Amino acid sequence: MSGVAVPMLPGSEALAGRGAGAVDDGGVPEAPGRRSRRLLTALAGPVGLIVVWEVLALTVFAGRHTVPTPVGVVGQMWTDHALYGTNSVTTLREATLGYLWGNALALGLAVLVALVPLLERTLLRVAIASYCMPVIAIGPILQVVFNGDAPKAALAALSVFFTTLVGALLGLRAADQLSLDAVRAFGGGRWSALTKVRLRAALPATFAGLRIAAPAALLGAIIGEYLGGESGLGVAMINSEQALDVNRTWGIALVVTLLAIVGYVATELVARWVTPWAPRTRAGGGTASARRPASARRPAPAEAARTRPAPGEAA
Repeated sequence: MSGVAVPMLPGSEALAGRGAGAVDDGGVPEAPGRRSRRLLTALAGPVGLIVVWEVLALTVFAGRHTVPTPVGVVGQMWTDHALYGTNSVTTLREATLGYLWGNALALGLAVLVALVPLLERTLLRVAIASYCMPVIAIGPILQVVFNGDAPKAALAALSVFFTTLVGALLGLRAADQLSLDAVRAFGGGRWSALTKVRLRAALPATFAGLRIAAPAALLGAIIGEYLGGESGLGVAMINSEQALDVNRTWGIALVVTLLAIVGYVATELVARWVTPWAPRTRAGGGTASARRPASARRPAPAEAARTRPAPGEAA
């Protein structure tokens, strides 16, 4: 069988090399210490921000009682740890309801546009109008129309609707045209193209919108509590501002920030689990596959077929 070339499947080289050591997202073995450098780079920003905060609080804003030190804020947070429990649960419940409502509506309309393209222009205009609508202006109206947590959840839903809708529409448009042509060639219609091609192609862009929607939903819920609420982190922040308790106000703001980060990271982890094949953007810029050196990139199938010897053939 000498001289017969056996083609290798794309990606088989990377799969074969996974057992030898750790690999990065691009299928290239990760150099020793690279993960440690990435961790240090990720921690450098928050640590530097805390240092700058401490220096400014002790120098520029010293004696003004407007910018407390990080140590003072953390101490107040420890003293008020019981304050964050019930208020955080209330705000998270409102934000979660709005997140689910707004994203469900956005995804449903995006699928409808994929099935009926004539509706795209009209729905986009409605979405843009909802995005441009001032939340502060519509909040009092929602307080009159709805009761309980519904006004805050509605503001949270309004905050996430446009972002998720645009991301889903962009993802549905990103479907591979050859795959769509293949579906049509086998007699499939728009529904078949949607379920077999477009939905999978839309996942990366849709999750990008969902990641941004997580902090936005929390912000919408807090704004709703500002406009009218009995409990929640927004109400606690108003009370601390009225009492001129600067440390507590900053502590509540820090808790809100941490909750928003947790929501963003949780959505990112779900996206990585659902779409492990999607390219990932790193802190250094570019995707993992784009940053690999030319010598590390796997050859094209045709090139691999020419260069890979047959089994039993001498190298």
